Amino acid sequence: MVAIPENFQDILSKKSFVHLATKMSDGSPQVSPVWAEYDGEHIVVNSAKGRLKDRNIRADERVALSATDPDNPYRSIMIRGRIAKITEEGADEHIDRLAKKYLNEDKYPFRVPDEIRVKYYIEPIKVATMG
Repeated sequence: MVAIPENFQDILSKKSFVHLATKMSDGSPQVSPVWAEYDGEHIVVNSAKGRLKDRNIRADERVALSATDPDNPYRSIMIRGRIAKITEEGADEHIDRLAKKYLNEDKYPFRVPDEIRVKYYIEPIKVATMG
């Protein structure tokens, strides 16, 4: 595991959209903007079970992501990593916390009936920064 430089961790604590890249079954890349947070060790993202990125992650643990500082578009972080953990435990509370961060809403407003939320812990393997 590689540490995210301290002077770039703030990008992940801000309302920065993170672009998460996964690999499709045919080998082509798939990128989704996601909400994220950094727990001091992993980048943690959330999705719903069965979605495309969920299926891709379960098939191949290798991912990449990038985030740009919303206050300075010339400052960014790029991370290659692997999924260290997938869990449904605490995922509902996690998406609500992210909704508070990104939307200032107490509850995630886009929930679909019977949706199962999932948390993914991304372990950084290679980190590059700019700015």
